[in-house]
Amino acid sequence: MFVGDSLSRNQWQSLTCMLHSSVPYAKYNLTRVDDVSIFTFTDYRVKVMLDRNVYLVDTVRERIGRVLKLDSIQGGKLWKGIDMLIFNTWHWWNRRGPTQPWDFIKIGNKTLKDMDRMIAFEKALTTWGHWVDANINTSKSMVFFQGISPSHYNGTEWHEPSAKSCIRQREPVLGSTYPGGLPPAVGVLKKALRKIKKPVKLLDITNLSLLRKDGHPSIYGLGGPTGMDCSHWCLAGVPDTWNEILYNMIL
Repeated sequence: MFVGDSLSRNQWQSLTCMLHSSVPYAKYNLTRVDDVSIFTFTDYRVKVMLDRNVYLVDTVRERIGRVLKLDSIQGGKLWKGIDMLIFNTWHWWNRRGPTQPWDFIKIGNKTLKDMDRMIAFEKALTTWGHWVDANINTSKSMVFFQGISPSHYNGTEWHEPSAKSCIRQREPVLGSTYPGGLPPAVGVLKKALRKIKKPVKLLDITNLSLLRKDGHPSIYGLGGPTGMDCSHWCLAGVPDTWNEILYNMIL
């Protein structure tokens, strides 16, 4: 089961396509229950699931409005007992304005209109880590965290100041080091993972994905010419590599 945002969906779609291509005549069905999408290979009794949960911690509606609760995970019952869990969150933490899906942040007894988003991200990861330690049976479940998936909206990061986005990018960044460096969220994530007592494996896809400025839909995604998308990834493409790495980590 993948648990996370649309970057989790990217990897989930990639994996279902890769599995189907290996058994092209196998029967399958695709169903959806609330926020969970389920791709089932009926001949093999294998389910590849996606639980859309963009923050991992709870977002609830209260009298004051929509509240992001950094120290609460009530939606994790579905995750228990799953053979393999691949968690992810980051893409939504800097959302502001109309696309921000909460009105207040709550932690403990404090209710805030806003706070430093990186600190909020770290506190949510800590809550998730506590949930893993309290609820995961490692004899039955493997736990992974999909690393930070980067975006490419600023050409100065790859020494091309004239590029304002990923449009018309046709080649990867040369070499093995991204000139713009790693996103700060990577350090926060790795720090949080080190605090978890149960084994959680990091699917460390950030650096290899940073080099693929050419791998995004740009104007050819769902948003069309007005919805420049340099965050998600084309399929087939970069998420296939993520899944190849995941496969080798499972072996």
